[in-house]
Amino acid sequence: MNDEKKIWLVSTDHLEDGLWFREEEDFKYGMNFIAAQAVFSAVTILAFILMSNHVHFILYGTREEVLAFINGFKTRHARYLQHKYGVREALRRNGVDIREIQEDDEALERAIAYVQMNCVAANICSHPVQYPWGTGDTFFNAAPRKGVPVGTLSVRAKRRMLHSKAAFPDNWLLADEGYILPSSYLNVRYVESLFRTPQRMDYFLKTSSKARKRIESTDSGLPYEEAARLLDAA
Repeated sequence: MNDEKKIWLVSTDHLEDGLWFREEEDFKYGMNFIAAQAVFSAVTILAFILMSNHVHFILYGTREEVLAFINGFKTRHARYLQHKYGVREALRRNGVDIREIQEDDEALERAIAYVQMNCVAANICSHPVQYPWGTGDTFFNAAPRKGVPVGTLSVRAKRRMLHSKAAFPDNWLLADEGYILPSSYLNVRYVESLFRTPQRMDYFLKTSSKARKRIESTDSGLPYEEAARLLDAA
């Protein structure tokens, strides 16, 4: 049924002749666009990562809600790219793959690990916790990042800093870098209960297809092509 809520892996194709994010400021805008989509959308965000030329999300909702989420995110960021760089229709033909994730046989754990490990497979960092443009440091963090509650800011300050008219909840936290922390709107408790322990999450990270690609590759520094299939046997 199309109106049944499920868990989905949402991935965009790699842009071949452009970038979603060229510099740090672009990533910050992207992080706040996700927070805005979390306000406007009916989906629940479980994990995500922003790479320079593609993005991945793990979302819970109906297929229509998930499609509306990613299309809304693409629209917001495309407007930003046009305004900043004069690039028209930068993401219009950027394909999106929406794939249902079965909630058995550890498929969801593998999917989350796959998303988190994109930055490691691209030789950007050695562990997802070191990558700021995603949810790598959100789970099982004994020293979670702190921020300023959005409710302490004036309306003008919120719009100036977040570049959005979204009615963000007062208890959401704004990082010093200028974007809302994913821990504010992710279902962290659910993901941590899914993995049960930090050691079990680390196991899935180390045995994910993205981890294998880094170990087996002799390249240095170049992003890897996406796996043809996500939910292959680990």
